[in-house]
Amino acid sequence: MRLLIYTGKGGTGKTVISCSTAIKLAEKKYNTLIISSDPAHSLNDAFQLHNAVTRNNNDNHAVEVFPCLQALQIDPTLEMNTKYREIISYMASMFSSKGIDEILAYEIAMMPGMTQLFSLLKVEEVMRLRSHEVVVLDMPASGEALRYLYFPKLVSKISNRVTSLLGAFSGFAEIFQAFSGISIPTKVLRYEKDLFKSLNQLSDIIKDNSITTLRLVANPDSFSIENAKRAFMAASLYGINTDLAIINKILPYKYAEVKSNEFYTNWTKFQHTKVREAKSNFYPLPIREVPLHSTELAGIEMLRVNADIIFGEDDPSKIFYTGKPYSIIDQPPKNLRISVKVPYTEKQDFDIKRLGSEVIIKVKSPTGYLVNVIPLPTITFDMKMISTRLHNNTLNILFERTAYSH
Repeated sequence: MRLLIYTGKGGTGKTVISCSTAIKLAEKKYNTLIISSDPAHSLNDAFQLHNAVTRNNNDNHAVEVFPCLQALQIDPTLEMNTKYREIISYMASMFSSKGIDEILAYEIAMMPGMTQLFSLLKVEEVMRLRSHEVVVLDMPASGEALRYLYFPKLVSKISNRVTSLLGAFSGFAEIFQAFSGISIPTKVLRYEKDLFKSLNQLSDIIKDNSITTLRLVANPDSFSIENAKRAFMAASLYGINTDLAIINKILPYKYAEVKSNEFYTNWTKFQHTKVREAKSNFYPLPIREVPLHSTELAGIEMLRVNADIIFGEDDPSKIFYTGKPYSIIDQPPKNLRISVKVPYTEKQDFDIKRLGSEVIIKVKSPTGYLVNVIPLPTITFDMKMISTRLHNNTLNILFERTAYSH
């Protein structure tokens, strides 16, 4: 069973790429489910199903697109009300007991990331039932998307410690009651226990690289590529395997020779420069280049054409790359080493410097300088970069903790 997760900045074409992937899988006779909780784009719009998904989805159940392909447009609010209402209601009542307006109390109870978390829990349910061979997840556009994927791993560790320390939940109830003045109903405790169990199972799915694969979608522009690079780094640090980067909506280069259209020519040259930089920045991932189509991509036939451009004869369910391009190694008491895979060697002319939360690498190539921007994890914000060493296509960056790092 496979879980393919597509992520990227808003507007890059994640939903279209996800739907194209799902169609290709279904045509290869995989029993496929595509899931989306993105409020900006509907699977109805992509498949042109005339609201069939949302109309028949009042209970968050999938509908058939064609044989071997089902679609599920998740309503996170409905998912929360159906399965976790008791927990949210209890949290809201706790805030209300402190004098907070009831409407505001419910808004506070729905903490940032909760809707994405409920969507992921729906994915866990689908994977647990094993009703499909491949699940394609179209993630909402968010710079925090990868944190939601890692959240189950964090919470499951905490929940294991909490349950082992507390044993019977009655002890926890007494502590919490003293704080809030409201006793915890037995039903809430039962729902909480089930929630932690689901988070544990979701954690196991996400960290299993033979099951879960993350795929990056970007356009040939600075903003979406930078967003994808940070997702690439975060996924590697969180232990989520990224196997493919897709550069979408590239202007065809052959029309750039029409000198009468200087506007188009300039944009085309700019985009293809960004594609070359992306190949360096996403190394060692395979890169798929997808052109900007002459019309809007909507409907099964157009999505099928797009799928053939992306994958050709390849099976979209295969794992295109396995590895850890970024790694952080703590070297107590003072040092931290970050190792990054890079597509150049010691013999090439390159320059490295740090600029805030990034390391900038300028590499001389036959066509000019290529710029590789490596995002740094937050832990390095008050550390000093003391040395860099390139060996066997791996750049080792050594940081030293300062007096303010402790």
